[in-house]
Amino acid sequence: MSSQLEDLPFTEFIQRPTAATGRLASVRALRLRRRDAEDLTVMPTDRAEREGQVVDFTARLLVSLLAQTDGPELVRAALPAALPWVRFLPPEEVKTLASELAETSVTATSLGNTAPIAQLLIEWRHTAELHADPELFHLLTHPSGEDYGPATPPEAAHA
Repeated sequence: MSSQLEDLPFTEFIQRPTAATGRLASVRALRLRRRDAEDLTVMPTDRAEREGQVVDFTARLLVSLLAQTDGPELVRAALPAALPWVRFLPPEEVKTLASELAETSVTATSLGNTAPIAQLLIEWRHTAELHADPELFHLLTHPSGEDYGPATPPEAAHA
């Protein structure tokens, strides 16, 4: 799914709101670029509600599918097509990802908040990146063999 966002400076949106919102007829949403703060996204309410319904449906479908006899295996088999980076994960971790995705999806959608699902996917993607780089994986999963001495207590580090 492509996210057709059109970038627009926040000041332009403030100065010419009618022209700016008129662009929403041809793009999914506007990304309002701000200098000193996080960017904002503007989209028609009905589109946001429809997208929310799709996310909710997809999460519930996933949970329902995982509850079926062969469901977990079907989801694990489908993950590489949906998330290509899954191929870098060991099979046991793919099982864990599928399980965590199901649990997080049902709880997050029950709250009407998809942020936990997005965070879970970010974390697993980083795990896959680690597995994709054997040298980095070795550095982070094996002792360095060196003793760097005692750690500075946190309160002393800020003094």
